[in-house]
Amino acid sequence: MAKQENPLLAQISILKNLIAYQDGTVVSRTLIDKQAGTVTLFAFDKDQGLSEHTAPYDALVYIVEGEAKVTIAGKPLQLKQGEMTIMPANQTHALTATTPFKMLLIMIRA
Repeated sequence: MAKQENPLLAQISILKNLIAYQDGTVVSRTLIDKQAGTVTLFAFDKDQGLSEHTAPYDALVYIVEGEAKVTIAGKPLQLKQGEMTIMPANQTHALTATTPFKMLLIMIRA
């Protein structure tokens, strides 16, 4: 079976339009999935989130739209559209939507 071509390659895309909110849930869309890392777009409804966990790699979170509380190693950060933070490898982190929000998660596996 031939590998399916990524429909986003070599075109202009508006991040916030690539994913839609769904009531009471979190939606994700993988944009790039390579051995070196991933780029994933998320849409969180208000009060939805990801519970505290760790990851073995650094991850960059960029807020595309809305606002979120990101807690890293017990330190709360309130991020809004256009802001970003880096979640260090092996440190606990969690995210909660204070408004509906969309984020781009870039994880580098190196």
